[in-house]
Amino acid sequence: MTMSTIRVLLLDDHPLLRLGVRRSIESEAGFSVVGECEDLASVRAWLAAGGTADVAILDRSLPDGDGLTAMPELKAAGMKVIVLTVEDDDEEIRAAIDAGVDGYLLKSSDTDQILHAIGIVLQDAGAFPPQVVQKLTRSTGTDPLVKLSAREIEIAEYVAQGYSNKVIGAKLKLSDNTVRNHLANIRQKLNFHNRVQVATLVLQHLRKNRRI
Repeated sequence: MTMSTIRVLLLDDHPLLRLGVRRSIESEAGFSVVGECEDLASVRAWLAAGGTADVAILDRSLPDGDGLTAMPELKAAGMKVIVLTVEDDDEEIRAAIDAGVDGYLLKSSDTDQILHAIGIVLQDAGAFPPQVVQKLTRSTGTDPLVKLSAREIEIAEYVAQGYSNKVIGAKLKLSDNTVRNHLANIRQKLNFHNRVQVATLVLQHLRKNRRI
């Protein structure tokens, strides 16, 4: 395993599914599955033993609880988190977004979609397929974008297009830190926890005004 290898942790209680995802990921050079856990207890034991990864791919439905309850520990260990699930109803998706996941994939996703999602989240952008975004962009009433400055709206719109902080900075001739600070201000003003919520709000605004 080289320094550039992307390390992946799998958290799912179905051995055959883990095997399939593992084979899919490791079929591509530069990716390695460094841990497989079947429940919350085992992933916490893995972390306590010093396990580290760049990305965790988890299912919510585990024998000992909701996979999202491991989010604080996974995030504290520096991992991006992608949910891989069969659930696609609005409440399930919103609960995952509110918990701070970086990506949301359905178990019908193919290898390319999984690898693409891993690459996207490692660029600090959200990885959500079109059908998930569509469910998230249902109108929720008053548009809170009025709280943002013109520059903040500009950055928020780039976030909605899936650009990373680095790309946004290059487009606007701003440093990564400046973009990060703007995003922190945006989330604070909107009382949001992550960039996916920002992107969803912008998409709602654009749909409402028939711009997309």
